[in-house]
Amino acid sequence: MKAFERGKRSHQSSYKLLKNQGLPLLCSQKTMLIPNASKWCLEELVKFINCKEEREQKVIPIFYHVDPSEVRNQREIYKIAFSRHEKNADEEKRGKIRRWKTAMREAGKLAGYDVKVDSYESEIIQDIIKEICGTIPMVLDVDEKIVGMDSRLEKLVSRLEIQSNGVRMVGVCGLGGIGKTTIITALYNKISNQFRSTSFLTNVREESTKDSGLLKFQQQLLDDTLGVKGQLTLKKIHEGVKEIKDKLSSKKVLVFVDDIDDSRRLEHLVGKHSWFGHGSRIIITRRKKDLLKAHEVDYIYEVDKLNEVKALQLFCSYAFRQCLPGKGYRDLSIQVVRYADRLPLALKVLGSLLFRKGVKDWKSELKKLQEVPNMEITNVLKISYDGLDHTQNMIFLDFACFFKGAHVEIVTQVLDGSGFKAESGINALVDRCLITISTNKKIEMHDSLAQMDKEIVYKECPNESGERSRLWKHEDVCRVLTINT
Repeated sequence: MKAFERGKRSHQSSYKLLKNQGLPLLCSQKTMLIPNASKWCLEELVKFINCKEEREQKVIPIFYHVDPSEVRNQREIYKIAFSRHEKNADEEKRGKIRRWKTAMREAGKLAGYDVKVDSYESEIIQDIIKEICGTIPMVLDVDEKIVGMDSRLEKLVSRLEIQSNGVRMVGVCGLGGIGKTTIITALYNKISNQFRSTSFLTNVREESTKDSGLLKFQQQLLDDTLGVKGQLTLKKIHEGVKEIKDKLSSKKVLVFVDDIDDSRRLEHLVGKHSWFGHGSRIIITRRKKDLLKAHEVDYIYEVDKLNEVKALQLFCSYAFRQCLPGKGYRDLSIQVVRYADRLPLALKVLGSLLFRKGVKDWKSELKKLQEVPNMEITNVLKISYDGLDHTQNMIFLDFACFFKGAHVEIVTQVLDGSGFKAESGINALVDRCLITISTNKKIEMHDSLAQMDKEIVYKECPNESGERSRLWKHEDVCRVLTINT
């Protein structure tokens, strides 16, 4: 929690802090009603209470050498001080005084810390620090080199409609390596202070393949949002579902479920809107749109590739530790960005690979990449490929080897003629963000995906092209036809 700068009493800066910080800390003491200082203190008190009521912020009062009942009932020195304020007051000032009294009455009703004259203040301070640390949302680590984030966050925040009271679920989907996790991490840091109960579940796909993993995430969701770590232990998944519904149905929560690929797991974590209290927001990331649609999320945000300017900036931040290419590297940098096809993961990996290398090494690496894809990039992209069924797999390989850029209707006719159910397969690939259909009905695919697919076909038989399932290079076709004829 930020502190006011000593010696300053700026209403504008304090109100900004109240709006942006999640935990106002209110200290009430008898000296706050000394005439020259009290007006500002009382105005701040009104703002604290307004933040509590309008934004549902938690306020922790500290009654320092004063009985809470004196604050609540405005007896003793408080009664005398308000009488002084009311003396010769016009109607406008009387309105202010009424607001001050109401705010003080509300503050006196809040549960807080009663610091008496004979209290051990150091112990109370430690208790206060412990409560604050347990209440303020954690700040997640976000790559400091991210670019193009502001516009994406602005769009996502607008779709979340945080000021509305209903429960809202938003899905974020896109190709592996497109930056979904980075975006929602930045989103969490931006909006989490507006919620008293938050949970960020990461790597759900990898860590929930068994029931024990799913149970762990149910446990984390309850521990995070209820603040009861160690007090509630789940033993069965159906028990976790019941506890989530029972405990969170009346609670406003912010929940992130990152990288989930199974409808059953999603149903057991954030099954329905009715599981959560009014004002709750649930954000889910997924490579496939179909699961998000089936879950009836309120909005699906599909993450696009960076534009060319932002892509070059991101690459340079890794390759040169600055936003522009180094001297003599501009053309080579543009070649790398085009090879990466503006995919953030590829730009980061290749930028780190080429950092502090000379022009000769850059040219060598670029030549190598044209023949053999980078495995770190391929391993991430291959997760989406591995989730395809046999027919979808075959269609996807055909697209990479033969039909990239072709008209979808012509491709559909060819595939249907070969015994494939083209429309179903194409829709599945679009849902998984593995391909897109342009406005002029052309099939588009990320270059890194196409290269990965061709590498898969090549590895079917590296030493003999005639044993591979597909041939797309002119020289390979000629060699096979010549030798095998």
